[in-house]
Amino acid sequence: MLHPVVLCGGSGTRLFPLSRRSHPKQLLSLMGENSLFQDAVARVTDSSLFTAPLVICNEEYRFTIAEQLQEMGVKAQEIVLEPEGRNTAPAIALAASMIADKDPDACMLILPSDHVIRDVKAFHEAIKDAETIARKAKALVTFGVRPTSPETGYGYIEMGEALPIAGGYHIDRFREKPDIKTAEDYLASGRFLWNSGMFLFPVSRILEDFALYQSDILDAVKASLRKSQKDLDFTRLDAESFAKAPSISIDYAIMEPAHNRAVVPVNIGWSDVGSWSSLWAISDHDDNGNVLMGDVVAEDSSNCLIRSENGLVATLGVKDLTIINTSDVTLVVNQDQSQNVGTLVKKMIKEGRLEPLNPKQVARPWGWYESIAMGPRFQVKQIMVKPGHRLSLQKHFNRAEHWVVTQGTARVTVGDHVDLIRENESIYIPMGEVHRLDNPGKVDLLLIEIQTGCYLGEDDIVRLEDDYRR
Repeated sequence: MLHPVVLCGGSGTRLFPLSRRSHPKQLLSLMGENSLFQDAVARVTDSSLFTAPLVICNEEYRFTIAEQLQEMGVKAQEIVLEPEGRNTAPAIALAASMIADKDPDACMLILPSDHVIRDVKAFHEAIKDAETIARKAKALVTFGVRPTSPETGYGYIEMGEALPIAGGYHIDRFREKPDIKTAEDYLASGRFLWNSGMFLFPVSRILEDFALYQSDILDAVKASLRKSQKDLDFTRLDAESFAKAPSISIDYAIMEPAHNRAVVPVNIGWSDVGSWSSLWAISDHDDNGNVLMGDVVAEDSSNCLIRSENGLVATLGVKDLTIINTSDVTLVVNQDQSQNVGTLVKKMIKEGRLEPLNPKQVARPWGWYESIAMGPRFQVKQIMVKPGHRLSLQKHFNRAEHWVVTQGTARVTVGDHVDLIRENESIYIPMGEVHRLDNPGKVDLLLIEIQTGCYLGEDDIVRLEDDYRR
């Protein structure tokens, strides 16, 4: 059995404004109903080929990850929480250490959670070839995508001599993202493949190479694992130990210095969806080359990606544009500039803007909240609480709250009193008072929250009890 490891880190800033720091691109539905993360997991759920997936994710995404797995009916081998992002090498060393404890002769399949693969059958055939090479040759194997254009946004792998088994090749060298002339030369030579960031390793072999080339990473992740704690359905690593692992990619840390490396060339309809232009390229187009999503009317417009999540977007006489409209941001960018959206996001963060951090509707393990209006000393939110869920027992030092129920029934604790508040009824929470909100019903609870006070930030909260151990 092959152990799939799904890596769910990264912020995906180039897909702003759909992708935000608290809700990055791997958690978004970009190519259908499922998120990219759910699609990545679905590709490795064949129980005749794979064990249950091991998911390694940023702590901030843990409840969304758990909820999306639950929606699929998939039980992860474990969901491991990284205290902070340290790139791919520490995450892979961690996964190898965990799998080796259970199955030292295993092979592990490393999958980023934010890729699109359209030909899953061909991908599974490539996985079988890669596993054959990994087991027979004890090689570190990666998957190289056969290029279809002179792409400057990907790293490249230069193929060496052919292997005698399973259609693989020795790796001559890894190449950085090239300029357009170099990319054209790579494409013309036929010797270069796009670096997909997917790998298949014998667990024992990758641990040997970590011990040889990156022992400080291996020591740090093993210490963080020894001191880890179970937290609900999650494994929470020791933050102090994990922080000692250098932040470095698996390519630099292991693949470049290692010997006995191999690549399996693939043609699987792959994309890392690294920009709006790449999403446009892999989507279905209308007769004018447009990709239209949501409430959009496009007249005399061509080769555009237009997506609206908040009302009508109408265009006339435009071409080669990406237009993304959400409830709080509208992005307009030329297709040939879409790789640079991350630079725009960095500028907004530097200016102190909050939009790159959170979408207007912010997910919580109990449901969500959305800011409706804000002004001096007041804020209005809509709150949804899922059936059977409740917020923490908490208090605020700088604000009072007034709740008006618009759907369902709320059970509200204020001090020593517990009341049921039904539709069209309301309750007042004084400043500094201990309180809790929960949904005892069978339908979503919706309410309007009006906050008043001198400070209305999300960090003005003292949790006394919390079902989610935040």
